[in-house]
This record gives sequence, C-alpha cells and structure tokens, in this order.
Amino acid sequence: MRWLVVIIMILSFSASAIGQPSDVEVEMRAKEVGRSLRCVVCQNQSIDESDAPLAVDMRELVRNRLREGDSNAEVISYMRERYGDYVLLKPPVQTNTYILWLAPFILLLAGLLWFFANAGRKEEDT
Repeated sequence: MRWLVVIIMILSFSASAIGQPSDVEVEMRAKEVGRSLRCVVCQNQSIDESDAPLAVDMRELVRNRLREGDSNAEVISYMRERYGDYVLLKPPVQTNTYILWLAPFILLLAGLLWFFANAGRKEEDT
C-alpha cells in the first residue's frame, strides 16, 4: 500500500513538472523570441542584443509570458498588440506597408531608367 502511495506521488509530481517549462527551455525560447522583436528605443537592435532599460523590461515580459505557458507566436502577438508593428524586426506585408516593401524596387527601376536615358544622350552629344 505504501508503494502505491509513493508511486502516485511521484507520478503527480512528474505530471506537474511536465506542465511547467524548465528555466533552460524558457531562456532558449526567450532568446529566440527576443531575436525577432525590435527594441523600441534602439534603432535596429533586437531586444536580445540591446542593453537599453526598456529592452531589459521587454525581455523579462517575454520570459514571464513563456513561463505562464504562452507559445512563441502568442508572445510575439502579445508584444505586437502592445507595441504595434514597429516591434517586429521583420514587418509583415500589409496594405499599409506596401510602400515600405515596394519603394526600393521602384527607386532602383527609376534609377536604371534615368541611367539608360542619360547614357543614350551622352553618346549623341559626342
């Protein structure tokens, strides 16, 4: 009878331990999430790289959310809701960000057209 009680206690303890992520797992996942989130104080540093006090607070917030059982995507979604799309190091393609994604290609095309138009004129002048 005692062995049965001991086995039940061990199983219940291991079941509760399985539900909680270990500190090592939380830290690894926090670094992974932190590399995809921008420090809102720093220009182009992730919260994982930044030493700004706000980045430290953001890293702690990420760790707390992960300890509570949130997935990486849920943590990123929470941070996005709280800080906006600016917090993402790779902003999503949306209707309000088309100019951000298309501007480099438009400028390159305009530059190439200008170059070829002027290159043809200089040959005619000489």
